[in-house]
Amino acid sequence: MAADSASRNTKRVTITDVARHAGVSTAAVSKVMRNAYGVSPSMQERVRAAMAELGYRPHAAARGMRGRTYTIGVLLDNLRNPFFADILDGIREQLGESEYTVLIGAAGFGAEDQARTIRAMVDRQMDGLILIAPGTPRTEVLATAVVTPTVVIGHHDTSDAHDSVVDADDLGAGLVVDHLVALGHRDIALVSAAGNKAGRWQRTPEIALADGYLEAMDRHGLSGRARVHHAAYSDEGGHAAGIALLSDDARPTAILTGADIAALGVYRAAADLGLSIPGDLSLVGYNNTAVAALAPVQLTSVDQAGHTMGATAARMLIERVEGRRDRAMQVRMTPRLVVRRSTVAPGAP
Repeated sequence: MAADSASRNTKRVTITDVARHAGVSTAAVSKVMRNAYGVSPSMQERVRAAMAELGYRPHAAARGMRGRTYTIGVLLDNLRNPFFADILDGIREQLGESEYTVLIGAAGFGAEDQARTIRAMVDRQMDGLILIAPGTPRTEVLATAVVTPTVVIGHHDTSDAHDSVVDADDLGAGLVVDHLVALGHRDIALVSAAGNKAGRWQRTPEIALADGYLEAMDRHGLSGRARVHHAAYSDEGGHAAGIALLSDDARPTAILTGADIAALGVYRAAADLGLSIPGDLSLVGYNNTAVAALAPVQLTSVDQAGHTMGATAARMLIERVEGRRDRAMQVRMTPRLVVRRSTVAPGAP
């Protein structure tokens, strides 16, 4: 008797067991697991209670053989950019009540490293991919999207093969230039990641940001003073850019960076050169991450709703995984400028 009981306790619980325990069909359990549209809250509660009581855990390998692994791959270039944490929080929250598990691929900045990570995700039969500003050639992403549902965050290029979530980066840059000019600045520099390369995307966030910056500078009659310095969106990249710009005889009185993490590098460069922020330099970031609001930093930054971007991308991806193929979608976020103490009039104490 004890042996029989032990055998029953170690036997893997199946979806049929859950359906029987909840008094519903196996199809209903499957819908709850997939977080499918149209499942009532009471059904969700009943099935999930049964799963918890029985200790049911879906078998990933078996589901993969049936055509679904309930895994979502997220590609990003590094883990140090705090904006990615905001996006990931949105993805996690959107998928929190579903059976999908998020797996992260931090592939680095290299195009081939990113491509290798994407291929590894596809080879592992992940149900869908969310690619955050991928550095891989667009042709490869399009080929991947044909076989694996894909959402691209950041790049403005549209395609029938994948969905997109973007920020109106050109408008965001314009907000910053307008703010700085209103304070009295005229020598305003932009620190941005490198733009387009052969075979790559035509409208990356960096290209849109630079376009918006140049258009705004021209609108204020300052096109002759515009300066775009290319650097990686990292603390090290921002530091190198800051040293170069602030060591120039005609150093700018204000700098906009395309990411908060790069702004922190500029902040460090200013300190190394004995300059103060905002006394000697007004500094603006992009993303409005949590670090921008820290009391010692108080960085003026453009908020592009990273949490909402992530949640939106996850929702769109699950729609594709569940069968939407009739149309591609692009959601465009409207940026807003959050002004803090890092920007003042030139020469202000």
